[in-house]
Amino acid sequence: MGRTSAAMAVFLFLLLSLFSIFQLVSSSPEIRVLSAERRIDVTAPITRVFLTLKVENAGTSEVSEVLVAFPPTEAEHLAILKASVAEGKRKKKTYVPLSVNPSGSPDAPNDAQLYSVSLRSPLKSGEATTVEVLYVLTHLLEPFPAEISQSEPQLVYYRDSATLLSPYQIVEQITSIKTPSNKVESFTRVDPTSRVGSELRYGPYHDHGPYSYSPVIVHFENNNPFAVVEELVREIEISHWGSLQIRDHYKLKHAGARHKGVFSRLEYQFKQSVSGVASFRHLLIKLPPRVHSVYYRDEIGNISSSHLHIDSQKSELEIEPRYPLFGGWKATFTIGYGLPLQDFLFESHDGRRYLNFSFGCPLIETMVDDLTVKVILPEGSRNPTAAVPFPVDQHLEMTYSYLDVVGRTTVVLQKRNVVPEHNIPFQVYYDFNPIFMFAEPLMLISAVFLFFVACIAYVHVDLSIGKSS
Repeated sequence: MGRTSAAMAVFLFLLLSLFSIFQLVSSSPEIRVLSAERRIDVTAPITRVFLTLKVENAGTSEVSEVLVAFPPTEAEHLAILKASVAEGKRKKKTYVPLSVNPSGSPDAPNDAQLYSVSLRSPLKSGEATTVEVLYVLTHLLEPFPAEISQSEPQLVYYRDSATLLSPYQIVEQITSIKTPSNKVESFTRVDPTSRVGSELRYGPYHDHGPYSYSPVIVHFENNNPFAVVEELVREIEISHWGSLQIRDHYKLKHAGARHKGVFSRLEYQFKQSVSGVASFRHLLIKLPPRVHSVYYRDEIGNISSSHLHIDSQKSELEIEPRYPLFGGWKATFTIGYGLPLQDFLFESHDGRRYLNFSFGCPLIETMVDDLTVKVILPEGSRNPTAAVPFPVDQHLEMTYSYLDVVGRTTVVLQKRNVVPEHNIPFQVYYDFNPIFMFAEPLMLISAVFLFFVACIAYVHVDLSIGKSS
């Protein structure tokens, strides 16, 4: 009896395991990918992938979502994932964004991470649609060699798959990799493979099953600035007296191949074409139009090596650190400026006030490891809420400044792995009673009044010691 029960338990365990595997492999048997075109851009330190999927419903029931898979090496570096569908033709074509969320499906083979793209309307049997996907990866390029001298160029590894990792069967697919130049040291061949100038092309490949993976490595030269902001704290202070004050505190690092040997300023100055090609000494910052009172300083003091260009549409600030940055070198600095309040503070239909400002980092083509945005509201503000178009950590804290009595409510937003695609507007709503605008002027008036009263009393009071009669 005991042996029979044990055998039955083992049989049920194997049956459930087989059922789980079957369910995993056949998670969406009604979908197949007719064509997949993947365009990978590794010309900058940030890796961007543009994916075009033409999917067909080969089953009998309607399909409302499409799954996108990532290997674990890419999933941990994924900064942003967007999907859209094209509507219209040619000049009237528009791209409608689609909702993207982590999939609740069971874990895929080899720890692949799945994301679900919700279609605008269910795909009926026999119908096909084209989905455009953009995803951005950070810290994916690996410098090799890890250390270089001042006169050596920077070489990096890029690791990926010649075939697209997907939970569906792919009828036809092609992958292209765009490098900064045609200086490619080596690359893995998975026939058919071709190379034209700075572009590598893998495919076309036909009839690959679900979760097919063909690892490839590309070793190429990339001397673009590997500027990484390890920490950025942005303070946005609202004053209802007509100004918006911005203070950005940067901790910047060159995340490329580490510099080895002695730095020669003379060689760097007179042989710029070959010396320090992987370093950078200029950074460009995009600021809103009508910016004023701009300053750029570090712990030592003001840094004069900056140039501000202003027009009616935008403002650009070109900054130069005190020294060029080579691999592994760091710099800390602060940038501040003022903006007209009427350009960014509005009133909603329900009477609440709200700030509409850009999230992210204004440095062009720069990734941020840890970003903190602090929106300092005027004293007396109540019921603050933030509306951000992507997940962030948020909490409230109090900030104290001059002439404050109870302090200023501050909305704190935190996000890791931030890329330029995160530079989109967000809103902070709050309630405010205009009577609080007169608190600080009344305090100043009262202080001045009391000072004069004290002066008058001092002048009219006789404190001399006289003789008694």
